[in-house]
Amino acid sequence: MHVKRYTIPKYWKVKKKANKFVVAPRPGPHKKYESIPLLVVLRDVLKLCADAGEARSVVKKGEILVDKRARKDPNYPVGFMDVIEIPKVHKAYRVMVDKHGLALHEIKHEEAGRKLCRIQQKRKIKGGMIQLNLHDGRNVLTDKNDYRPNDSVLIELPDQKILQHFSFDKDAPAIIIAGKNIGVHGKVKEIFERKTMLESSRVILQTKDGDIETVKEYVLVGEIK
Repeated sequence: MHVKRYTIPKYWKVKKKANKFVVAPRPGPHKKYESIPLLVVLRDVLKLCADAGEARSVVKKGEILVDKRARKDPNYPVGFMDVIEIPKVHKAYRVMVDKHGLALHEIKHEEAGRKLCRIQQKRKIKGGMIQLNLHDGRNVLTDKNDYRPNDSVLIELPDQKILQHFSFDKDAPAIIIAGKNIGVHGKVKEIFERKTMLESSRVILQTKDGDIETVKEYVLVGEIK
């Protein structure tokens, strides 16, 4: 469970010439290069641990919560919108994005119980319920059929109760989560659905610095208040 340091994203903040290898994220809710192992978060990003041994010890004692659940695997992958809590030092962080990629933002304690998730797929299951498959691998059941793929839901942690629904429509608050404009905030101005299989659906986002056009799948609608 190691990768060569020269291949890792810059936002891991790991010194690439210190050693040849670094711990790799274990397969889980986020893709390998769209996540950060908990050990790296503690040692290199937050600098709360002096070395890998200390970080492993803290994690294995269950002192780190991800989305309100203790994670005891140092390789556990944390990714976009995950909430990391460290009760012992009264700190909480949300994994967001900026121009460099993933970034941890410190948040208030009351914000740690909410998470914004993108709907990747939805399907009807036995009993007439609707299952929403979210971007972080979790599934949420609902009896309402007014949700669509690419919409977002604000959920309560850890019980996954839906607090708010954000439709992917004009004027929706949004953030670009991939591509050259990653981390830019704005609101949806226009949506252009693809007309052929060779095209991509596009979105024009109205931002404080002007309009930006990007691929639809690069945009997450919604906000956390």
